[in-house]
Amino acid sequence: MSIAQTKRFTLDEYHRLTELGFFHEDNHIELINGEIIEIAAKGTAHETCLRNLLRELPKIIGDRATLQSQAPIALPPNSEPEPDFAILQNRDDNYLSGHPQAADMLLVMEVSDSSLDYDQDVKIPPMLK
Repeated sequence: MSIAQTKRFTLDEYHRLTELGFFHEDNHIELINGEIIEIAAKGTAHETCLRNLLRELPKIIGDRATLQSQAPIALPPNSEPEPDFAILQNRDDNYLSGHPQAADMLLVMEVSDSSLDYDQDVKIPPMLK
């Protein structure tokens, strides 16, 4: 039996830590499978791809769906990734009442260069549940 164990957080605990000011506004973190993950800095190729998508996606989507970029998606009980882009069903409240959840997602996009293995093996699986 191991004496040390990793503490895994629920969405409620993660949100409570945020409310208490545990995280700084400039922290780049997300909750994946109950673990608080610090997101690595983005390289120029990643940022260029994001700029290109940001220019083109609104033209394609128009008013038919909601586009969000690098914003949380709640995946109970213990994940809240912030994918590079998500195309969501339109909602009357524009998600003011809460972060989008799996049922709201039409398409999720993660731009990967150095983080491809992590994104495919760890980050994406909670979104598929």
